Amino acid sequence: MGLERAFADEPAFVPYLAAGDPDYDASIEYVEALARGGADVIELGLPFSEPIAEGSTIQEAVVRSLDAGMSPDRFFEFVEELDVDVPLVCMTYYNLIYQYGSGQGPEPFVEKAAEVGIEGFVVPDLPAEEAGPLRAACDEYGLDLIFIVAPTTKGDRLASMMDQTSGYVYVQARLGVTGAKDDVDDATEESLARIAEWDVPKAVGFGIKNGDHAERIVSAGADGIIVGSALVDIVAEGHENGDPADEVAARLEQKARELKEGALRGAQNRPQPEGT
Repeated sequence: MGLERAFADEPAFVPYLAAGDPDYDASIEYVEALARGGADVIELGLPFSEPIAEGSTIQEAVVRSLDAGMSPDRFFEFVEELDVDVPLVCMTYYNLIYQYGSGQGPEPFVEKAAEVGIEGFVVPDLPAEEAGPLRAACDEYGLDLIFIVAPTTKGDRLASMMDQTSGYVYVQARLGVTGAKDDVDDATEESLARIAEWDVPKAVGFGIKNGDHAERIVSAGADGIIVGSALVDIVAEGHENGDPADEVAARLEQKARELKEGALRGAQNRPQPEGT
């Protein structure tokens, strides 16, 4: 399991895009632009028709992707075609994983994902108490399983998540659904403190919109930032305006650089331990 390596030397920038949004070829170009812009891990959304954790921005991206023909098999083709040199994570819903292949549970999907180069999963609708089969399949094929910890996750449920997560933990910066915001929630520091005892990288997502947000999140102690809606907005705007894919890709690369640079500034602003 190797996603932790992306957090080893500096704060990681983890962008998200829905694979196939707004179409297969443009989406390939957009994901590769994020890698050029400084992504350390890329989360690729495999669209599901009922994305319960997503706000309107990503729901609309899911619709565009599904309308363009994205499916699990097409997703695997997409991953194989990508020319990027950073780890890839599949973010999807458990029904797609469980129903794939010959009905043997999650193993056929995990096996195929490992074959094409996926290194981990984020599954928003999978409770930690029911994650045993997927965790076992990930262990068998050497993939990480990343859990999302909300500001309200505490007690035994938090412990169950943290004991099963690997690669990194997705720290939800605020309550609600995904979406770019104009501020950074003050609950971030509290959420990070609550999981400090577990030795796994902590990546904060939900609402990060710009480099200043990224700087504040990393200054607060995050090991990385996860950004989705702010990037999907660029894709959506380009699609609505009929902009050429290369122009949209250039804007994505520029935004990626801004976010990565903000994260690096945040690391410089952290209080130094005594004696260093």
